[in-house]
Amino acid sequence: MNAPSKRRRTAVVLFNLGGPDGPKAVRPFLYRLFSDPAIIAAPTPIRQMIAALISTTRAPSARANYMHMGGASPLLPETLAQAKALEAAWQAAFPQDEMKTFVAMRYWRPFTEEVAKAVAAYQPDEIVLTPLYPQFSTTTTASSLAAWSRAYKGGGRSRAICCFPDLDGLAEGHAAHIRRTFEDAGSPTGLRLLFSAHGLPQKVVDGGDPYQWQIERTCAAVAEKLGGDWDWRICYQSRVGPLKWLGPSTPEAIAGAAAEGLGVIVVPIAFVSEHIETLVELDIEYAHLASEVGCPHYLRVPALGVSTRFIEDLVQMIHGARGRSEAIESACGGRICPKGLTACPAKEGQ
Repeated sequence: MNAPSKRRRTAVVLFNLGGPDGPKAVRPFLYRLFSDPAIIAAPTPIRQMIAALISTTRAPSARANYMHMGGASPLLPETLAQAKALEAAWQAAFPQDEMKTFVAMRYWRPFTEEVAKAVAAYQPDEIVLTPLYPQFSTTTTASSLAAWSRAYKGGGRSRAICCFPDLDGLAEGHAAHIRRTFEDAGSPTGLRLLFSAHGLPQKVVDGGDPYQWQIERTCAAVAEKLGGDWDWRICYQSRVGPLKWLGPSTPEAIAGAAAEGLGVIVVPIAFVSEHIETLVELDIEYAHLASEVGCPHYLRVPALGVSTRFIEDLVQMIHGARGRSEAIESACGGRICPKGLTACPAKEGQ
């Protein structure tokens, strides 16, 4: 009688930025964020001084913002819920394979270093590194993958997904949430759809970062899923510091719509989970702005969370990554970015 074959064991590591889990964590969280060379490109001593200054001066206002959410970021619970949904969907689709998810946060617990030890102890046959940033940027995905590379000392064949800006389930999930928000509000007329993405300094994009191009690709995919004659624009939020950032800013886009007598329906297009940028910036600060400038409607579409189509397509994307020859690729395999975007990490020549 033949012995049963060993089940293929896959570790799926989900990366996100993380967020403070209480008021005391706000300042060290901000320090870790701004001391990352992917965020502030300066020699280490200077970067650390800048990080100390920013984290000290911004901590009081940041704590006040987190108090709107009970004093802590919801990003980790949201990501853990996605991890649980991924495991359930994987088991349904691929019952012959064993899969375990691990959540690694870049700037707060669970830190990459401790998660790397947990993955090594799991002894996976394969590892699929899956940043929960749909659009690649040197400031997010590249930083998370670099931290993992430094931390992981275990075995297993590793594959990384660099981006999935027009994953079908991503686009359909956003489109479904937009339709539901629109219908729940009574399908008002005179609305402009604003795809709001986290901003970046213009110099990062000018340096070859593909983030803006991939944001545009995501928005076009969602608009195609929506169909109809939607008036839509792309805008960018969360600007900090004196540098020129990608524009137009979301506040500018809201004010511009109001000046035309239009309401807005705002979609957090670069975020797959609710956190401070959605629950405070969009729901409180920009809603207040919309009221001030006379926007007739301000509707906010929820983040994808555990949207069924999104989770199912993530599973298929992760499963497909295991069989690829390249160590890092986009969800569709190979390079999708134009050649001029030199920070794209996918293989060249395609």
